[in-house]
Amino acid sequence: MEKTSTGAMPKRELSLFDSTCIIVGIIIGAGIYQMAPDIAKGAGSGWGVLALWTVGGLLSLCGALCYAELATAYPKEGGDYVYLSRAYGKWAGFLFGWAQLTVVRPGDIAVMAFAFATYARAIWDPLASHPAYSQRLYAAGAAVILTVINILGVREGKWTQNLLTVVKALGLLAIVGVAVLAPQRAAAESTFDALPVSLALIFVLFTYGGWNEMAYVAAEVKEPRRNIVRALVLGTSAVIFLYVLVNGAFLYTLGYSGLATSKAVARDAIATAFPRIGGGLISALVCISALGAVNGLIFTGARISYAMGAEHRTFRLFGKWHERTGTPAWALLVQGVIAVSLIMVFGSFVDTLLYTAAAVYAFYLGTSLAVIVLRFKEPQVERPYRVTGYPVTTLIFSAVCGFLIYSCVTYAWAFKRISLFVLLSVFVAGVVVYWLTDVRGLGRRTERQMRQDG
Repeated sequence: MEKTSTGAMPKRELSLFDSTCIIVGIIIGAGIYQMAPDIAKGAGSGWGVLALWTVGGLLSLCGALCYAELATAYPKEGGDYVYLSRAYGKWAGFLFGWAQLTVVRPGDIAVMAFAFATYARAIWDPLASHPAYSQRLYAAGAAVILTVINILGVREGKWTQNLLTVVKALGLLAIVGVAVLAPQRAAAESTFDALPVSLALIFVLFTYGGWNEMAYVAAEVKEPRRNIVRALVLGTSAVIFLYVLVNGAFLYTLGYSGLATSKAVARDAIATAFPRIGGGLISALVCISALGAVNGLIFTGARISYAMGAEHRTFRLFGKWHERTGTPAWALLVQGVIAVSLIMVFGSFVDTLLYTAAAVYAFYLGTSLAVIVLRFKEPQVERPYRVTGYPVTTLIFSAVCGFLIYSCVTYAWAFKRISLFVLLSVFVAGVVVYWLTDVRGLGRRTERQMRQDG
């Protein structure tokens, strides 16, 4: 790797369109294709399906508005790292950065890489006789290639993101058009085991996850006072519109029972129009959709490690901005290595998701409450945008986060306890590292300074 310069800094290269594409591209991964039937099982009816997707979108928009206030008041790289540090102290920001580096971000990248691998294998699988190796090979390959693209430069990373996002959005609209114009299937009543509506809402909110990513690249957004809020609102609103529209098309073509019992809902929705090539087209679209999410997660995630490295000497290598490429190259490289390692260790979508979910919503909760804390703690800070409906908006989203944390921990304790133990071990390690490097290190530096002064 070429020489880096501590003097190199992030540049404002992201337009409103670039920023919106990051949000839309990360939110729309593979969840809409994988979870729509299970969400329908908990909705109870066709109108219930549309209501759940709308409510989930509006709750996510409440969270986006909280982040909009924080991101415009503190337009720096790192997002939650900055807000948690200012609201609760350096320890909170450090634990967030540590969790993102070791657990959350590499795990999120691995989850979407596995989704890509699942559908890529449906198109072409040279190792069909060894599915476990094939799954890992495709997932690791996606993570490696997109990490390299983002190391090469911000322009390369954002152009890749813009292209993948536009293609996936057009693909969703194409599914809607084909499903509406194709002959409707005969409405056959099918029996299925209903799911609790609370579990269905959890699935919806998981599918909307990613709207907060704008905060991590705030220092690279042009005209941040205006464009951060616009991107968060436009991006989240666009996804709500697309998700409701797509589920409406599924219901129109398959009916409620057909949607709830479908094993491959998008493929079934267009099968009447393209019975032979429909499966391949949908697999290709999901691959593009998942790759867009992987690229966006790689792009934004490294900015968190960069922010932590800029303030903590132990991780100072991550806090260097590559002078020639204009990227946090070392942070991207280490993030990629950890993501590929998780891919090799876990080997599946669900295990990796359980590994990250509780931590994700714990920090969502801390950051949403930071809106209230920082209004009291730093009232002098200019806030170009203030949360609409404050404090009700903030408290609603905080309550949702608490509910999701409880649900994730309960499910993991019942079925995947090992993921909780691993997650707890990582957090304990983070506390130890913080004490050794910051608390104890500060004490030693203070003691040396006192001896020198004496």
